[in-house]
Amino acid sequence: MSDVLILGGTGWLSGRIARRWVDAGAAVTCLARGTRPAPEGAELVPGDREAAEAYDALAQRDWDHVVDISSQASHVARAVDALGARTARWTYVSSMSVYADDETVGADESAPRHPPARPGDAYEYGAQKAAAEDAVSALGARAFIVRPGLIVGDGDPSDRFGYWAAAFTRAGAEPVLLPPLEGRAAQVIDVDDLAEFIVTATRSGVVNAIGDRHSLSDMLEAVRSAAGHTGDTVVADEDWLVAREVGHWAGPRSLPLWLPPEMTGFMTRSNAAFRASGGSLRALADTIGRVLVDERARGVDRPRRAGLTRAEERALLADR
Repeated sequence: MSDVLILGGTGWLSGRIARRWVDAGAAVTCLARGTRPAPEGAELVPGDREAAEAYDALAQRDWDHVVDISSQASHVARAVDALGARTARWTYVSSMSVYADDETVGADESAPRHPPARPGDAYEYGAQKAAAEDAVSALGARAFIVRPGLIVGDGDPSDRFGYWAAAFTRAGAEPVLLPPLEGRAAQVIDVDDLAEFIVTATRSGVVNAIGDRHSLSDMLEAVRSAAGHTGDTVVADEDWLVAREVGHWAGPRSLPLWLPPEMTGFMTRSNAAFRASGGSLRALADTIGRVLVDERARGVDRPRRAGLTRAEERALLADR
């Protein structure tokens, strides 16, 4: 039986990883603050990673595998210092946000990164992830760095991909506002496919963990069809949306998955290494179906972390 330590294990992705390892028969320990339960079958060790003593008890044991998803480079570096000598394998879940080049279509893992964050720098997600990667890479062949793109699926706390399931459902036979579509791409990975890859991959090094490339038009049409939307779709102009303070990608008053036109490489990266390393991808329709069920259960008109409210959307449509 493998002894697996997950630094986290109670959140959306890390909980899925913990659950998958429990199902595989591993002895799973989760280090987390304890505000949420660990998956059934896993042991929760309460701990604050800001505390100097956070790893004291865990450092008395040998681990077959440690998984970390933190976006605080200092947390990752301290964990490697405390546990690295007693760990056979270490997986760090990074992000494609480490890449400095968002224009090159089809870029692979060799693309340049943002300069890693240094102590005292203002927080910047990509730079923090890059610095955390460097801390884990010090473990050499024992280190595996996974760089996911946009992670989607039921329960997604970011509300980005799910926005479109909610928008088409709540509109019914009324119009839905879309961002510019021509030349735009979309690339996602299902949270359960990512968890499966993290648990089963045996290689070291760096891998982009992302799905296949789709046109944004095709992806949104797939969501629209699954939701049963029968109204019109209204494609807005880039400058028109910006002038009305509609944001790209995420956050309040945004159109998720819409990127600035110069970011041609952000959702078009190569997943060849993922495929070659045994990564598998379920059908996009399966993910969309689960997200639709989840959005309807949580309420398509609930407050969201990303997207337009229906009132905002109606006001923008009336202004067309």
